[in-house]
Amino acid sequence: QGQLVESGGGLVQAGGSLRLSCAASGRTGSNYAMGWFRQAPGKEREFVAGISGSGGSTNYADSVKGRFTISRDNAKNTVYLQMNSLKPEDTAVYYCAGRRGLIHYTWAQYDLWGQGTQVTVSS
Repeated sequence: QGQLVESGGGLVQAGGSLRLSCAASGRTGSNYAMGWFRQAPGKEREFVAGISGSGGSTNYADSVKGRFTISRDNAKNTVYLQMNSLKPEDTAVYYCAGRRGLIHYTWAQYDLWGQGTQVTVSS
């Protein structure tokens, strides 16, 4: 079973940028689609972005399209989420997730999870 560890969260002003990283170990790699989800206080966990095992296919939530970019480096077993033009409504705990097969929009379809990293955007 693989493990995921996120890093890169923090406090940033609106309009700023952050890059999250997700380091994978164990039984992960190009067989696993990877996703980023987020959960704000009092809200359900929501899909942010996903990337296929090869990195050739990506999907984004409408709320982050054009601002966030997901990428992966399979040689380093790492997935990234570049977040630009951040807004206060992007404030949440961000989770990295992995699953065998295709990208999925539902968090329950992922069987590998990181511990989460807090992103706070001030206005």
